[in-house]
Amino acid sequence: MSLQREMEDHVLSAVSEFVASLNSGSGVVADMTALVEVTSSLPLSNLEYWERLIRSGLYQAAAHAKPAKWKFWDKPTPFLTWIDLCSGDGFKRERTLRILAGRAPNRFFFAMAVRRLNDWVPQVRSAARDQLPSIAVASNPEDVVDVLCAVLPHWNSWGRSEDEGRQTLLTIASTESIAQVLKSRLISAAAGPLASVLAQVGKSYVLDAHLPQIASSAIQPSVRAKAYRSLLDGKATWVAGRKWEWTDIRYCQGHFMPMLCDRPLTTKKPLEETLRAASSDRSAFVRRVAGDVLIRELETLGAVGFQLANILASDGNPSVAERGKFALKKLSQKCPAA
Repeated sequence: MSLQREMEDHVLSAVSEFVASLNSGSGVVADMTALVEVTSSLPLSNLEYWERLIRSGLYQAAAHAKPAKWKFWDKPTPFLTWIDLCSGDGFKRERTLRILAGRAPNRFFFAMAVRRLNDWVPQVRSAARDQLPSIAVASNPEDVVDVLCAVLPHWNSWGRSEDEGRQTLLTIASTESIAQVLKSRLISAAAGPLASVLAQVGKSYVLDAHLPQIASSAIQPSVRAKAYRSLLDGKATWVAGRKWEWTDIRYCQGHFMPMLCDRPLTTKKPLEETLRAASSDRSAFVRRVAGDVLIRELETLGAVGFQLANILASDGNPSVAERGKFALKKLSQKCPAA
């Protein structure tokens, strides 16, 4: 049996067990321990699939469960839990969000709450915007950051989420305890699209003061490059969406182009100091960024520009060396005696 199939069976079994406990009529609040345990190990890379699987499991379990005996004069009251965020009933998803309070059981259920920002029911999206900040503050910051790192690189594909929903996620990321964990994750994580996360969080000023540390210490070269680029440009830049651009309308040929937005940083570092640090980075990816900025800023750097151009021109990476040589060529054209 494949690992995927085994995980699916565990999830469906936990859902069935939980629904059966709800219908037991014992008067005791159902135990979510098994359900929380099995969902804690689920990946956050395919949340839509796991949500559909759980929704299917809820339908199947409800169809096969034997309801407890009850007196005809008793009016049954539905007991809503975190798993009802996966319900196919929009009214139930909204009521669940309004009722839920306190800490999310694990990162998976917090992710289910975040997904409601892109729900197909407007009232559910509104409830998610209202409730998510307080749920995030009460939840484990590590779980919250796990979900942010999974969601932020793809949130431009959320067709139903309004600007208010995206602002809700930025508000969550700006919470002090969560921002500290996010900064540590950007520095220490060796895998994942964290450069995209840093770019999207750049819409908020929360990490501006930490950009020098991220630029010098992050494990991933792409993260260091993004941090250095922001510091060298003096602004944060992110992809706000994509628009179609025709290349040949006669043959219906074209492609999507990214739409970039930016804002000035609230923290500034001296250009020369930052450029020197980027030029000596251990990754050629970062040194290429330094070369691009050096060429752009040659007019303002003076003798420092000539020194850095020589350093980059002797770089072992051809693409970095090419930038250094081009900078030296521009300098020689401006001042032949140099």
